[in-house]
Amino acid sequence: MSQQELTDAVTNAGLSANDAWLLASSALVLFMTPGLAFFYGGMVRTKHVLGMLMQNFFCMGIITLLWTLIGFSIAFGPATNGFFGGFDFAALQSIGDHVTAVYNPEGGGVHTVVFIAFQMMFAIITPALITGASADRLKFSAFVVFVSAWSILVYSPIAYWVWNANGWLFKRGALDFAGGTVVHANAGIAGVVLALVLGRRKGWPGGDFRPHNVPYVILGASILWFGWFGFNAGSALGSGSLAAWAFLNTQIATGVAVLGWIIVEWLRDGKPTTLGAASGAVAGLVAITPACGFVSPMGAIAVGAIAGALCALATAIKGKVGIDDALDVGAVHLVGGILGALLIGFFGTVDVNSAGKDGLFYGGPWSVLGEQAIAVGATVGYSAVGTLILALFIKYVLKGRISEEHEEIGLDEAQHGETAYRYSSISGAGTVSPTVTPVKVPEDAQA
Repeated sequence: MSQQELTDAVTNAGLSANDAWLLASSALVLFMTPGLAFFYGGMVRTKHVLGMLMQNFFCMGIITLLWTLIGFSIAFGPATNGFFGGFDFAALQSIGDHVTAVYNPEGGGVHTVVFIAFQMMFAIITPALITGASADRLKFSAFVVFVSAWSILVYSPIAYWVWNANGWLFKRGALDFAGGTVVHANAGIAGVVLALVLGRRKGWPGGDFRPHNVPYVILGASILWFGWFGFNAGSALGSGSLAAWAFLNTQIATGVAVLGWIIVEWLRDGKPTTLGAASGAVAGLVAITPACGFVSPMGAIAVGAIAGALCALATAIKGKVGIDDALDVGAVHLVGGILGALLIGFFGTVDVNSAGKDGLFYGGPWSVLGEQAIAVGATVGYSAVGTLILALFIKYVLKGRISEEHEEIGLDEAQHGETAYRYSSISGAGTVSPTVTPVKVPEDAQA
């Protein structure tokens, strides 16, 4: 075997290993969307649970189609204007051979078709995150229009800015390993704006809006935690040590964030809750997402602790400002995504990833934090304006807010003609119906 043949064989073997890891990661990331559906579905009232599950599941269908036709081309097309990828890759034509990992000094890379599949799963879950903010009050037809337009006009351009080598934020040196700006800050501010435009749910904040099924919330959070390893470690676009660092940092930050949230909740409210533990885990996952490939384990501890505590405190903001962000998308995803992106400017270290930068605590310059702040500001600003335009359109042109009567009936019956618990003794308010006679348990079976 010649030297060139040996080199080609090693390269192909490396690509095959990377492809295998990224395909597995793609499946993990897709699994996050039904996990998110259970996480959100458990937090709404009984009469809205199928509406929430349907919105999330629908994203898996519509975004798959849109990403194939045009989304990937806008986000990762070859145009060099800095803002928009163009249409050269529309319908996945002329996509080229393989993609190089821009954040991976080990030279990670995969075949383009694998990269398309991986990024498709990111495009699916990002608009799904928004559904928690607008829970209980959006017509399904309006949601279809909103999520389709938002994916093309907001998500794909921001992905180009940050992750495409020709994007203007990438060229400035912004670091976002797996989506703190592109995914979480983007979806977080979109959720807040949509909730503000749609207005408050009937009876909020004085009514009973407690979660109807906390075990669903824990199940959903656990699926998210599991799938997030593909989300973060897969973003190395390689199966080497950088993926392992991202994997390990994800676990560390998430575990610490659970503790951070619980401590704040315990001190503030007197009791640690299961819902708080689940929310803390998601906050940690969100915050470590942009930083997982750039910080050390000690940095991951700091990111998790800060995110768990501050996101828990941020849940009180919506009540003070009167924005009915139903499931705290702003407190978890907006605040968590911003924190994770900015904390790279403090805890980033080239000891973990030479393609990254040293933050302030490792002797780096203030400019690293400055570029992270610019990326956050640009993402949040563009997403807020784009979402505001779309939200006003669906509210006033499409009449997308459901009526008070249908809100009282619930999205499940009003929008989909079905209920989650038709054969259950649980009523729409999450309590035992007075019209149902309890089943008598034999005395010999009660033990």
